[in-house]
Amino acid sequence: MMRASDGMPIARICLALTLCWGLMHGSAYAIDPLPFKDRAEEVRFQKLTKQLRCLVCQNQDLADSDADLAKDLRKQVFEMMQSGKSDAEIKQYLVARYNDFVLYDPPLKPGTWLLWFTPFALVGIGAVVVAAILRRRSMQAPAASRTQADSGEDW
Repeated sequence: MMRASDGMPIARICLALTLCWGLMHGSAYAIDPLPFKDRAEEVRFQKLTKQLRCLVCQNQDLADSDADLAKDLRKQVFEMMQSGKSDAEIKQYLVARYNDFVLYDPPLKPGTWLLWFTPFALVGIGAVVVAAILRRRSMQAPAASRTQADSGEDW
């Protein structure tokens, strides 16, 4: 077993092993490069894929996901851009195929009310529960102090 007194500290060994592992396995997660016409097209692609959700990861956008489906969708978005489709047309195609869930910012409509308002409802319910608990405690506190005063005990 290596010790810090044996020359190289354990922390340095762990760091070196971590870096080596990252270099060997990091390339497996790299996003495939695409042949963009110019920088403007690349920026458009990046913005568009940041607005789309990975359907496998669900909490990652399409640009950052390493899932196979995300790679396929990025390629499909790229091909649609190459064919002259606008961002709106690409999003419309993906929504028609995968529903509004594919959008990170889904439109407000009856089908997405639950998605939009559930967080607010949960916060409201939590506030009501906290208020009820505090009110119950404040009503119990005076009763407890009166009981101590009646018994003649002083703390």
